[in-house]
Amino acid sequence: MKSIFEEDAYNELLSRIEKLSPSSERKWGSMDVAQMLHHSQKPFEIPLEKTTIKKPNILMRLMIKSFKPLLYNDKPWKKNLRTAKEFVVTAPKDFDKEKQYLLDLMAEYYAERNRESWKPHPGFGHFTNAQWGQMQYKHLDHHLRQFGV
Repeated sequence: MKSIFEEDAYNELLSRIEKLSPSSERKWGSMDVAQMLHHSQKPFEIPLEKTTIKKPNILMRLMIKSFKPLLYNDKPWKKNLRTAKEFVVTAPKDFDKEKQYLLDLMAEYYAERNRESWKPHPGFGHFTNAQWGQMQYKHLDHHLRQFGV
């Protein structure tokens, strides 16, 4: 699995994001491209401690534990997967502003690529550095494929 912490993979993601435009059309889902860019910021904000999400209840945590490895394995995610309610975006967003903030978060996150430990994710718990990098790559790859780049 590629990792956003690998220079080639990081640069590939940057290049793919640059191919997006305000008129990029989705292949599936309900978010437009600006909303997708906003949505894609959230998984970076959590480990960078800029935001958090509510911890799930014990029953939900047990369910989450069973699919946690799907977050960072080699198998692409299915289309139209559900997301945490905190990640749902329905309000209109400004493409340029959302794109720039995502790029800024990515750069800040990439700068932490040699970090040895991260605070546990509020929903999924502990990830290794490798898993954090793979998960972030996989999430962005999923949404960039959603918009054909």
